[in-house]
Amino acid sequence: MEDDFTYVIRKALRGLSLAPGQAASRAGLAESEVMGLIRGKFSETAARRLAPILSLDPEALARLPGYQPKPMALSSVERLDIPFEDGQVNAWVIRVDGIIVLFDAGFSEASIALAFDAAGISRIDAAFITHDHRDHVGGLHEVSKRGPLHPMQPGESVTLGPLTIDAIDLSGHCNDSLGFRIKGLEKPVCVVGDALFAGSIGGCPPETYESALGCLRRGVFTLPDETVLLPGHGPATTLGEERISNPFFP
Repeated sequence: MEDDFTYVIRKALRGLSLAPGQAASRAGLAESEVMGLIRGKFSETAARRLAPILSLDPEALARLPGYQPKPMALSSVERLDIPFEDGQVNAWVIRVDGIIVLFDAGFSEASIALAFDAAGISRIDAAFITHDHRDHVGGLHEVSKRGPLHPMQPGESVTLGPLTIDAIDLSGHCNDSLGFRIKGLEKPVCVVGDALFAGSIGGCPPETYESALGCLRRGVFTLPDETVLLPGHGPATTLGEERISNPFFP
């Protein structure tokens, strides 16, 4: 998992411009109880009382320490798990009917090259980028050696073999962030970059927090529950699982 409950609470506090003491007072908690949650001491009672103040789902927040999405079972989708500082970043590959499509370019040229070699990828038909943070575009030069970058704008669509790829606006974590809805596989798929993680969202400043949630509600949460979501960090999930288990969407 990319985020645990401490990150969820901190991201909500930041997005709402609330100090821990302010949130504690509104929830009828001691500030030390909120600070305990932030520091990793989980209390279900405190989490349930704090959640409504942060516009989070109390049930989902209470269950979050035990949440793990079910393993993805799509034979045509492959996760390139690329080291990034003290964590990891995802690039996603779709291979179908001889077409190879890449989403995001990893942290560095060396790391994406190693991932390509390990996956046996010598060429790609197109690469798409969700947003321009370094951990997602650091390997672009290496990617360009294996195939073309396909820039898109929200509302645009492209067809590659059996795949139809629609670009959607998922701005908030980063300006001009894109998601990609993909049709033509066993199940509908949506590449969400850092806009959404299993059980969490990408961090947003107060000025974009509400609009980021709105973009996700319009662009992602209107899709079928079986839709497989491919995030920029952490495991794949499904929209059905996130409806139940993501605290940011009560």
